[in-house]
Amino acid sequence: MNEVKNQYINREISWLQFNARVLQEAEDVSVPLIERLRFLGIFSNNLDEFFKVRYATVKRIALSGKTGKSVLGGAKAKDLMDDITQIVINQQTESLRILSHIERELEEENIFMIKEDEVTPEQNDFVRNYFYDKVSPALVTIMLNDLDEIPNLKDSAGYLAVKMTMKLDGKQDGVKGLFKAKSKEVRYALVEIPKTIERFVVLPSKGDKQYIIILDDLIRYCMGSIFNIFNYDSLSAHMIKITRDAELDIDSDLSKSFIEKISSSVRGRRISEPVRFVYDKEIEKDTLKFLKDKMGIDDTDSVIPGGRYHNRRDYMGFPSLGRADLLYKKFPPLPVKGLTHDGSLFEAIAKKDYLQYAPYHTFSNVVKFLREAAIDPKVKTIKVTVYRLARNSQVASSLINAVKNGKDVTVQIELQARFDEEANIEYAEQLQSEGVKLIFGVQGLKVHSKICLIERVEDDKTVRYGFISTGNFNESTAKIYTDYTLFTADQRILKELDKVFDFFETNYKINKYKHLIVSPHYTKRTFFKLIDNEIKNAKEGKEAFIKIKMNSFTSYKMVDKLYEASRSGVKIQLIVRGTCCLIPGVPGMSENIEAISVVDRFLEHTRLFVFGNAGDPLFYISSADWMTRNLDFRVEVGCPIYDEEIKQELLDTFEICWKDNVKARIFSERHDNAYRKEKGVKHRSQFETYEYYLRKQSIKG
Repeated sequence: MNEVKNQYINREISWLQFNARVLQEAEDVSVPLIERLRFLGIFSNNLDEFFKVRYATVKRIALSGKTGKSVLGGAKAKDLMDDITQIVINQQTESLRILSHIERELEEENIFMIKEDEVTPEQNDFVRNYFYDKVSPALVTIMLNDLDEIPNLKDSAGYLAVKMTMKLDGKQDGVKGLFKAKSKEVRYALVEIPKTIERFVVLPSKGDKQYIIILDDLIRYCMGSIFNIFNYDSLSAHMIKITRDAELDIDSDLSKSFIEKISSSVRGRRISEPVRFVYDKEIEKDTLKFLKDKMGIDDTDSVIPGGRYHNRRDYMGFPSLGRADLLYKKFPPLPVKGLTHDGSLFEAIAKKDYLQYAPYHTFSNVVKFLREAAIDPKVKTIKVTVYRLARNSQVASSLINAVKNGKDVTVQIELQARFDEEANIEYAEQLQSEGVKLIFGVQGLKVHSKICLIERVEDDKTVRYGFISTGNFNESTAKIYTDYTLFTADQRILKELDKVFDFFETNYKINKYKHLIVSPHYTKRTFFKLIDNEIKNAKEGKEAFIKIKMNSFTSYKMVDKLYEASRSGVKIQLIVRGTCCLIPGVPGMSENIEAISVVDRFLEHTRLFVFGNAGDPLFYISSADWMTRNLDFRVEVGCPIYDEEIKQELLDTFEICWKDNVKARIFSERHDNAYRKEKGVKHRSQFETYEYYLRKQSIKG
């Protein structure tokens, strides 16, 4: 093999390329206009999380004095921080250009975003009443001049940095009879923009014209009433925000419960080190210097000039304004063929396996399954893992209902689910108070598996039922995340699922599995064997291929293994939504690998692995991506698919996604997010997948 200069794409840079694909959706004129604004919000929200986690990690490495080259794919931490900052500045500039263009298009639709200096006399009363009734009571205002240091600002909250130039009387000089000018006093303040109030305030319509003012500008319009006790000459306000390191530092105090430790660590996140400071590029230089000095912002932080508004993640909640024509056409979730809510799910699942593919299929099967178990006299035990739950979770209420009916309910809840720690602590306390038995995972490992096991007594024998999923048991995200859930009564699989729950309670006991692929002990090893089998078949001239669909691909060991397979002649197709460190199509390294990313109205979240196996393909779904953390530091469960109909269904939906030439971008050495463009029929995979399931509904049998 010829020596290849770059074998991997840096993980952080690849992630930023993924977020650039989200930004492409905001620019795509074929996407409905309000949906484009929401993609801008997703882009901004993603960027916030990136700085809280990934950039914060790189910064920690840099401050430690280490280069970090071994974990950063050959990049030096300090150089990588500089590269990230420059890429983000360019992306922010691009996002502002896109936002400006969208606002002009909104005006063509008679939707006007007005600033504080555009409020009309007719709108004045509404704006001021809204401010006095709803906004003013929620405001936090901090006067800065007399403070030695600025109080800890909230992570990712928006603040208006206010500069007041005070009026001063001149002092008469008796000799010359002239006034000597004094330098005017300047006062600074911060006004926190309340998160409890909608960011976009809809003003009364005028004819067919609709008006919206952003909360920041509404506050600017009424700024005089906030500072009316001061005798100021001029007043200006520019937005700033900081992003803090979101890594949890877990207390080692043995006297504290795990819930107490996580709660304390989450609270500590509020005062953790800042990693990014974003400011309105129009802010006065003296104001910027004053703030940076007071806040201790230095060159190890990412300092990014931005536009007039930050926290553009709020655009995810941009109001619909009754304009269905500016939104995606609804895809009503479909029933899984063969599963009916009029009968028993247990009876149906006892006969065959079923695959639910949300959001094309309704997520309600999961809730129905748990609710049926809660009241079924034959059900004795329910075991389930929880990673992220909906705000008002029907899953949680079903489990509580089961306890009230005398079932033995065990919930493994992951308290360290990133950014859902507080919600999961609340659910843990609620479930525990209702009598649910809680397990808090395995020391040193996150539990990321998505599994449920139910034991039912039938004819004096214990029969197991359950489901294994690629995604969370969350009714809210199930509307926008694509995920597979397998409902099964296959005792081979479910007996091993019981071993996984046993591992949660007896961590020292490492079980063996014939069917499931379980991290951290077996996932990497099993996939290596499956890939080796394809390599062997290719060398023997047999059919050899690998088809993979996942969210992120960052494990260099797995990348190297696919490079080895490619050099042996194995044909590999990769669909990776987000970060991908593998470089496809490089002669002598990866010429037999093709890789695409599909970013569209739904978030591609499924994990599917298909191995050719010399003409008898093997199929697996999994909760695990091919990332080091999923392979080595989490409890993950991959499940084989044995039902022939489901195998065909998985292959069909993979091929539909692979043919996408509307929303598919090609991974390449150029790292340019180029769309796959092919002549002929246009294939938009998410729309075609919905049509595929609509057709299945009409087929008899």
